Amino acid sequence: MKHNYIALAFLAALASCLTQKELAYKNHQNIALADQLIVLKRAAVEKQTGAIPAGKYISIKQPTGVPLVIQFDDLDGDHEWDEAAFLYSFQPNEKFVLHPVIVDAPPTIKAVVRAHVRHMKKNADNSFGPVSLQKDTMPVNAAPTDFSKQPLPPYLTEGPAWENDKVGFRLYFDVRNGKDIWGKTTDRMVLDEVGLDTAHNYHHQAEWGMDVLKVGPSLGAGSLALQVTLPNGKDTLVRLGGTNIEQVVYEKVADGPVRAICRLHYKNWKPGEGLAPVSLTEEIHIWGGQYFYESKVRVTAAPAGAQLVTGIVNLNSKQVYEISSGKAEGIYTFDRQAENKDKLGMAIIMPADQVAGTATTPDAHTDIRNTFIIKAKIANDKPAVFRF
Repeated sequence: MKHNYIALAFLAALASCLTQKELAYKNHQNIALADQLIVLKRAAVEKQTGAIPAGKYISIKQPTGVPLVIQFDDLDGDHEWDEAAFLYSFQPNEKFVLHPVIVDAPPTIKAVVRAHVRHMKKNADNSFGPVSLQKDTMPVNAAPTDFSKQPLPPYLTEGPAWENDKVGFRLYFDVRNGKDIWGKTTDRMVLDEVGLDTAHNYHHQAEWGMDVLKVGPSLGAGSLALQVTLPNGKDTLVRLGGTNIEQVVYEKVADGPVRAICRLHYKNWKPGEGLAPVSLTEEIHIWGGQYFYESKVRVTAAPAGAQLVTGIVNLNSKQVYEISSGKAEGIYTFDRQAENKDKLGMAIIMPADQVAGTATTPDAHTDIRNTFIIKAKIANDKPAVFRF
């Protein structure tokens, strides 16, 4: 019962207890909701303010009169912001009416960075950075680092990493294409420094936390796969990654202080013999105050009847719980699953109308093993969305 209560409380966030009418938001629950992400599209704001000239911004004050910390994000690369994002903590049943005004520059507020994404290449002197890459193409069929032959990988912590003030994640930027979890014991951004020094193994507890998850041959912390039907009629589960992808591109979209966004573009992925190539883009969001990342996945030219699959590693857990709030469905585990033998809860939730089923992979004789999976329908007109 305790586990279900925790999970359903988490589901409540996805089910969107906040509703919008004009520029007013209300918490319909009789509980406080801390650090809720509100994203205003420029077009919606302009219905209130009139046209916002190029190079101008908006300011919004809290009920206390203090301006909000607002992040302005250019999502399409035209050098003008498309969305304004901020965090707001709601009291029980509180209604917050926004009154945006056009300003020359964002209000000067000392903002604590609460979300960050980075992807850093190794330099000739074995340092990384000093700045994270805006865009990068993975070498074709990049192999996992053999740490017995080289102490440092070609990318800091083996690929892109994203974090907030609660938790962090990383992606292996090689043929494995797996996702892993950073357990954090500090609210500061740490993933620019983790992995710089081989004398400090990030699989061991440090003052900031540690890499907490053993991934192995599983889908780890929300890695992706397709369930497809081969020409011989056999259903199969195919991991996104491997050697059958023409190109993988990382792209940084937004980087704190409120939220961080990156995109991963997979071009011409051949999921099986006799199947046409598929292209896929995963857009990953993380923002302050929450214990999850949100993924939006668009699949182009998927085989008929294919389903998008993601999952949770179950190497150290044999019990999965299924939950539903009506608007959202999910799976979760809670067991002594962390590398440090700590208890760890992991969940995946998605809108109920996207869920196509759940299952457990075999633990042997298959490429993807040791995973509790949840399947999503693929639609051409909108992305599949989930939170890990």
